[in-house]
Amino acid sequence: MKSDSPRPGIKGGKITATVLLALALTVCFVTGREFAGSFALDAVFPAEGFEKKLLSDYFDGLKDHPMDTPVFVQTGAQPGGSALILGGTHPNEPSGYMAATLFLENARVSQGRLFVIPFANASGCTHTLPQEASPSRIHFSAANGAVRVFRYGARDTSSVVMWPTPDIYIHKSSGQELAGNESKNLNRAYPGDPEGTPVEKLAYGIMELLRKEKITLAFDLHEASPEYPVVEAIVAHERSMELAAAAAMELIGQGIEMRLEPSPKNLRGLSHREWGDFTETMPILMETANPSQGRLRGRTDEALALGGRDKAYLKAAGLGRLFVPYGESGKPLEQRVARHVTAIRVFLEMLSLFDDANGIVVERMPGYGDILEKGVGAYLAAK
Repeated sequence: MKSDSPRPGIKGGKITATVLLALALTVCFVTGREFAGSFALDAVFPAEGFEKKLLSDYFDGLKDHPMDTPVFVQTGAQPGGSALILGGTHPNEPSGYMAATLFLENARVSQGRLFVIPFANASGCTHTLPQEASPSRIHFSAANGAVRVFRYGARDTSSVVMWPTPDIYIHKSSGQELAGNESKNLNRAYPGDPEGTPVEKLAYGIMELLRKEKITLAFDLHEASPEYPVVEAIVAHERSMELAAAAAMELIGQGIEMRLEPSPKNLRGLSHREWGDFTETMPILMETANPSQGRLRGRTDEALALGGRDKAYLKAAGLGRLFVPYGESGKPLEQRVARHVTAIRVFLEMLSLFDDANGIVVERMPGYGDILEKGVGAYLAAK
């Protein structure tokens, strides 16, 4: 006689399937929430006096777009010029956005205006490139012991925002041809295009800020590998060269070696070229030496991003293959951030010396030795 009851094996299979389905849904929920959260930028805590704007306030084509990004401005009591500090053009170059963050969280402006964009390519902050095996985050301990976390992003705009990648990228205003992945690189997209790709719109928005706010002096902060010829260097447009030469000599006088390179006229799309050609600002791009950017590096983890120590680079230095000094102490992040912060301070001092009416005076920023001694975290605001 046949029984109408389900066989034990079938019943057990249904239970197993239900459990697996529940686990799959849980994984989807957790990873989906984490993915959605990646689009939120890292928390920053502006010093007193900073007003928050958005880049879309200068170009409404970015409004409600994932490429929009915060702009912070502080105005001093005394009139003067205006400076822009741009960090995060390439979010896998942490000294740039960390130096910008230190200005944002410490600066007091007494003359002129200071604009800070800590995360220029917000989309690049949301992901890493799998082929680079980079850490996803770096951590700092603030003075009160609180832990501050920042994303270690990617050089390129996320494919979630900009896809597909062309085989060849053609720079619109010059016709210059580059590899297709450069279409996702903010520092190949200037002067931008209000009707173009997301990256070209972002570049156009930054150009609009420079024009509408009549920015006197603008800094684009970067890092490069120790084997790259233009490293620990200032790259200056001809409009900026006199000021840059004075700043470089002052830095060298302080014991901070600094190369000075002219902006190439035949390499297009870069901030130090297009900002100077298409606005009235004096553009400056600066590079620090970061082993986690290089091709010789070994394991690419948070220790390398923060400490800058790699045995392959130590060997390369011994063989004379690097363009910067490299010893047992490596190239720690505090040194790289200190270079950017100190160089900007010197530029502002030289500007005030050359043209007091357009001077920009920023106080309360730590010195080079202070950052080396106490670390970056000591100058980050507590949560």
